[in-house]
Amino acid sequence: MKYVIVGTAGHIDHGKSALVRALTGTDPDRLEEEKRRGITIDLGFAHLDLGEDLRLGFVDVPGHERFVKNMLAGVGGVDLVLLVVAADESIMPQTREHFDICRLLGVQKGLVALTKTDLVEAEMLELVTLEIRELTRGSFLEGTPIVPVSSKTGEGLDRLKAELQRLGREVQPKPVDRPFRLPIDRAFVMKGFGTVVTGTLIAGTLTKEMEAEIYPIGRHVRVRGLEAHNVRAERAVAGQRTAVNLTGMETKEVERGMVLGPPGWFRATARLDAVLSLLPTARPLQHRAKAHFHSGTAETVAEVVLLSGEKQLRPGQRAYVQLRLERPGLFLPQDRFILRQFSPVVTLGGGVVLDSLAPKHRLGDSEVRQFLEKLELADALERLELFVTVGGEVSVPGLAARLGWSPAEVARAARELESRGAVKILGQPAVAVVHALRVRQTAARLLEELEQFHTREPLAAGMPREELRGRVLAEQPMEASAAALFFNALLTDLAEQGQIVVREEMVSRSGREIRLTPEEAEAKQEMARRFEEAGLAAPPAHEILAQIKLDAARAEKILKILLKEKTLLKITEDLIAHRRALERLQALLAKYKAQSPRLSVSAFKELTGLSRKHAIPWLEYLDRTRITRREGDERVIL
Repeated sequence: MKYVIVGTAGHIDHGKSALVRALTGTDPDRLEEEKRRGITIDLGFAHLDLGEDLRLGFVDVPGHERFVKNMLAGVGGVDLVLLVVAADESIMPQTREHFDICRLLGVQKGLVALTKTDLVEAEMLELVTLEIRELTRGSFLEGTPIVPVSSKTGEGLDRLKAELQRLGREVQPKPVDRPFRLPIDRAFVMKGFGTVVTGTLIAGTLTKEMEAEIYPIGRHVRVRGLEAHNVRAERAVAGQRTAVNLTGMETKEVERGMVLGPPGWFRATARLDAVLSLLPTARPLQHRAKAHFHSGTAETVAEVVLLSGEKQLRPGQRAYVQLRLERPGLFLPQDRFILRQFSPVVTLGGGVVLDSLAPKHRLGDSEVRQFLEKLELADALERLELFVTVGGEVSVPGLAARLGWSPAEVARAARELESRGAVKILGQPAVAVVHALRVRQTAARLLEELEQFHTREPLAAGMPREELRGRVLAEQPMEASAAALFFNALLTDLAEQGQIVVREEMVSRSGREIRLTPEEAEAKQEMARRFEEAGLAAPPAHEILAQIKLDAARAEKILKILLKEKTLLKITEDLIAHRRALERLQALLAKYKAQSPRLSVSAFKELTGLSRKHAIPWLEYLDRTRITRREGDERVIL
């Protein structure tokens, strides 16, 4: 079944609700006040099956100027618009405003219903038809059918249904594989069930027992039950009018403008980068002016920052802006919005969200303008690459939240970009995505840091990994897990290319072995000899280093080289011995084991001639290296 949402638009009392009732058999006026006054105050809903697996859901919106904000809450999720013009009154102020709003919201398809034809003569119908043609020239409704119809007599209804069926088949279905989003337009209590919210599911799939989150308040709830187009269902898909019975919160906590979505996937925001177009009939918009902001079912006040640095935006112009919202909400790239003047409340213009998690910008920054220009024209893969390149986002969950995708969709798109050499994926499964340019730049920085280190420390075997990581990634804001993966991936790639050598916790440039001066080489031999002569009871290292004819700093480095080469062994922090001392000790122990495998402390002292000061550290070292095993007060020679 294909589900298409049709939004009615038009002036008050032009017969929108009557037309929906005539088409569907359902009265969309659900409030007693609406029935009493004969006008639609809030949103009404009805549906119509047109065969061929096509179901239309009608959102009947208010036509009165006072209720335009309710109209905006309903029209945001529509696939096509049914513009209603009464034959006895022709085009009126709300006809124009609703039409402007539909254009600004990017509605691509629709048609015109010329209602109340039973009240006028043929000449009047012809005149109103010409006026409609003039209104729609150059718009998405140019050339669209204008269907004369009478809700009272039924004339024209069959043709109208046929045109709706034709357009419905042409509508691109909403994305069912994206994370689900349900902008809430109503919340109420149903006796015996509790909290129910309604809205048009604009993306994804909802199923019973699903966990969900109410954005922006962060309340986690569970889907207890579902209705799709007024029928109980196990699941609802994008494009359906949906009612959701929730557990986990009270009705008074929910209000129109909140969004039901997957828990923890998205981030509410109060700052949006966008492209804004002003209507030719609007007043000039001043930099930092306040305006009413409408997107989906949400309404709040926005401060409009002109990023160009200009003082105002003139009627008919477009510009990149940052919208700083009074109240946060869930908005994603490609979402449409409307701005209405703060006072008097008339429609100013509208546009498209480009970056829903935007940082503050310096006014007039050309790099920001270039980024937003590219973002506006980008396809899905290009948007991902732009956020990775310029947007500073690398973690897969962060990219998913910023794009409005699932992590799996981010990973799939990243693999495509990686196959083109544009990005590098970190982790399996994907944890982060880094642009190839950033990889190259960071690799060059890493090699440069190593070169500088070798120049400063010619006697060092290599640079400690963590010190190198801190220097290389110091100016790259990145989550800790992503930073660790990125750094390790760089080391692996450079090692495989033969540019670096990684030994345990040390990293060095390939071919940068330690080169000792003749003086240093001689000092190294002397130091090794002195430790070898000292045997098992070597004096503290600083005493031996003091006897070497070399400055203290270089002597310390040579000691580290001997330890790294395993010529010297660190028994404890205060006791260092030559490896031949250990070899001789192992020979003694092997000979002793032939008589007895067990060794007491006193027997060890007698065997080695060591005092307790040196014997205990040596025994503990032998235990650590599994040459012996302690059992009580004795050791077993292994």
